[in-house]
Amino acid sequence: MSRRKVREPKEENVTLGPAVRDGEHVFGVARIFASFNDTFIHVTDLSGRETLVRITGGMKVKADRDESSPYAAMLAAQDVAARCKYHWSIVLISCFSDFVQVMLCEIIVVYVVIFCEVVKLNALFQIIVEQELGITALHIKLRATGGNKTKTPGPGAQSALRALARSGMKIGRIEDVTPIPSDSTRRKSGRRGRRL
Repeated sequence: MSRRKVREPKEENVTLGPAVRDGEHVFGVARIFASFNDTFIHVTDLSGRETLVRITGGMKVKADRDESSPYAAMLAAQDVAARCKYHWSIVLISCFSDFVQVMLCEIIVVYVVIFCEVVKLNALFQIIVEQELGITALHIKLRATGGNKTKTPGPGAQSALRALARSGMKIGRIEDVTPIPSDSTRRKSGRRGRRL
């Protein structure tokens, strides 16, 4: 009788993020939208297609009136910087075929990111979560509401930018991308303005 083939457990390294040399900066783009109601900090890759992190001032404070405050913007920026510096690398050890591995990997990634620990499921496969360096530098695109509304950034813009710089992120270019109309629809509040 011929021996049965025993499939060897295969180790596969799946890294999410760019491969970089030591000392090389990985750039992302931080789009800071600072209105007078809230501050959004949205980090994407350089193409702008993939969102890496998106946090608002409203996610950091409970009171509605504090959403646009410099303090909320600072907390949001610190959280963004912490999440940018590390991304998840997943080592999947499995006895399954490649096709099943890919399907399982999609489901498991969500599970692992939630619990952030070594997980063993049914002793059939094991996932090891490692932290590796991710985004280390940011280009900043700063935006106010714009259009026929205010072209001045809200109170959280400056503190968000300062918090990103202080948290160890290298800052590349800082650009103002507030939409400025060449001509515009009529502004609200009437001919005589808003009367307080």
